[in-house]
Amino acid sequence: MASIQNYWKLKLHLRRKTHFLLLALTLIGNSGFSIAQSEQLQLPRQMAWTAYNLGSTGYNQAVAIGAMLREKYNVTLRVIPGQNDVSRLLPLKMGRVDFTANGVATYLAQEGMFQFASKEWGPQPLRLLMPPNGLTNKAVAAAADTGITRFSDLRGRRVPYVRAAPALNISMEAYLACGDLTWDDVVRVDFPGYEASWNGIINGDVDVAFGTTVSGPPFRLEASPRGIFWLPAPHDDEGCWDRMLSIGPYFTKHIATRGASVSEINTHEAGTYPYPLLTTLIEQDSELVYNLTRAINENYADFKDSDPGAIGWAIESQVFDWVVPYHEGAVKYWQEVGVWSESLEAHNQSLIRRQEVLSFAWEEVANKNLDSEAFAALWQQTRATYLSEAGFDPVWQE
Repeated sequence: MASIQNYWKLKLHLRRKTHFLLLALTLIGNSGFSIAQSEQLQLPRQMAWTAYNLGSTGYNQAVAIGAMLREKYNVTLRVIPGQNDVSRLLPLKMGRVDFTANGVATYLAQEGMFQFASKEWGPQPLRLLMPPNGLTNKAVAAAADTGITRFSDLRGRRVPYVRAAPALNISMEAYLACGDLTWDDVVRVDFPGYEASWNGIINGDVDVAFGTTVSGPPFRLEASPRGIFWLPAPHDDEGCWDRMLSIGPYFTKHIATRGASVSEINTHEAGTYPYPLLTTLIEQDSELVYNLTRAINENYADFKDSDPGAIGWAIESQVFDWVVPYHEGAVKYWQEVGVWSESLEAHNQSLIRRQEVLSFAWEEVANKNLDSEAFAALWQQTRATYLSEAGFDPVWQE
C-alpha cells in the first residue's frame, strides 16, 4: 500500500505541475486577458461563474458581487444559472467558467459520491475561496397543524424524498438521525424537485420538508392555513449531533435569527452549512484567487444589503474549518489579514491529504471496463478502503 501511495503521490505532483504550466501558457497566449488595476489589485476584465437558478439567493448574491466588481474594477462578471449540481460544476470542470457559487454538492463532488460516482466524474480537486454563513439555518420544518415538535415524532410520518437531489436527501437523513430514525422509520414520498416537496407539505401530501429558513417556500407554508414549525436540533444533545454528523459532516451548529417564523426574538437552534460556496479547481491561478478573495472582502459593504443572505460574506461569518480545503491563493490572503491560524492550516492540509487519497483510489478504478452500476459499487468500495487505511472517515460506504 505504501509503495502504491508513493507512486500516486509522484504522479499527482507531476499532474499539478502540468496543469500550472498549461494555465500559464494559456494566459500568456490569450490576447483577450486584459488587466484592470485598482490599488495594485489585478483582475481579468471578464469572468464567468455558475450559480443556482435565476432568482435564488445564491444567484442574487453572485449578481450583486458582479455589480461591485464592475463598479470598482471594471470587471464584467457573467453569472450562468444552473438547474442542478452537475450543471453548475460541469462548466468549471471543463474550464468554461472560472468559479462557481455552489452549494453542498461541492463536498459531494470532492468525495466522488452519489451523482459524481461515475466514470465521467469521480473525486474532484475543488478548492474554496469564501464560504458565506448567514443568519439562516438549513433545517426541517413541520406543518404546525401536525403537532410534530421534535424529530423523534416523525416515526411513521410522511417525509419527502427529492429525486436526483442527494444533497437534500442526505440532509433530511441527517436530521432524521437526530431523532434516532432512518428512512425505514418514515413513509417516504417522492417529489421531482425542491419546490414540489414544499408544495407537498402545503397541500397536505407530506408532514415536513427540508430547506433554508429564508427561502420562499417556507414563507408560503407560514402563510398557509397549516402554518410552520421548525424542528430544533438542540446543540447540547450530543447523541443527536453525533448521529447527524456521521451522515452529514458538512453541518455546523447554528442559531438562526432570520426566516419564516424566525427572528432575533424567535430564534431557531439547529444546523446550517455555508452557501453559496465560492469554489474553484486546484489549478486555478493563485494570484487571481488571491485578488478576487481580497476584492470581495474589502468591498463587502457594497453588496451586503443586496440579498438577505449576503450578510454571510462578512469576514466574521466565514467558516474556515469546513470539509473542503481552501485554495492556496485564498489562504495567502486570509493569512495576510490575520484570520488564518496554525490549527486552520493543519486542518486545511488534512483536507488536501484526503483529496490526494481519493485521487489515488480513483486511479485504481478509473479505467475498469464495467457497467455503470458495477463501476459505482467498485469505486465506493475502493474509496472506503483507501480512506480508512489512511485514517479518514469514509462517511458513506456500502
